[in-house]
Amino acid sequence: MKIMKEKIIKYLNELEQAKGIEILLACETGSRAWGFPSPDSDYDVRVIYKHNKNWYLSLVEEKDTVEYFLENNDIDISGWDIRKCLKLLWKSNPPLLERIQSPIIYKVDESFLNSFNALATKSYSRIATIYHYLSMAKKSYDEIYNVEEYKLKKFFYALRASVACLWILEREEMPPIEFGKMLNELNIDSVIRNRVVELIEFKSTCSESYLHKGESEIIMFMKGCIDRAENESKQLPSSEVKISDLNEFFINILE
Repeated sequence: MKIMKEKIIKYLNELEQAKGIEILLACETGSRAWGFPSPDSDYDVRVIYKHNKNWYLSLVEEKDTVEYFLENNDIDISGWDIRKCLKLLWKSNPPLLERIQSPIIYKVDESFLNSFNALATKSYSRIATIYHYLSMAKKSYDEIYNVEEYKLKKFFYALRASVACLWILEREEMPPIEFGKMLNELNIDSVIRNRVVELIEFKSTCSESYLHKGESEIIMFMKGCIDRAENESKQLPSSEVKISDLNEFFINILE
């Protein structure tokens, strides 16, 4: 991991130079950040960056994303400009809320991250966020339900999204990116929890292409989370953040 981290930091420095940007946060997302990687899981590096102030003073909006594929596509680096991130934050965008909580950080402006997390907490909309996870849960659940064999990767996608729905229904704070935190802090039957922990350990030993069978109890648990989310989601509150708060943050970050 140390060698890979050094490579990723080198690529990030190259990206800054090539694009004329300043990286505010570069972190791991996906299964490695969620806490259930396989030995051959890709490195999904996500970046928040900014340009110099004059870049934004144009009648034509330039491209606000970057993409960088390396090491035979084993390293995937992509990112969003800070203005795009703030627009997404206004909508309580879950992938953005996840990456600012990542436990695996390659590069960071600590002052920015602390301030952005405080703004994200204020911007958090439980109703907007649950719709994202509910859609993910239903899509992945349909791929494993009533199927003899399925990829364990898909199973965990469905399970994590389902548990995130449960978290949003029962807790006021944003769902954590780390699956283990949700699993440990929610009131989940110990038999289900213990089996999930076993499967996480097992997944760490098998390839992404491995096909799994069974786990009917956990699959029914997912279905219960999905059904509950569909029934209760409309009662959840939205965000109370003001666009002026986001504008102020944007202006300050460019100073």
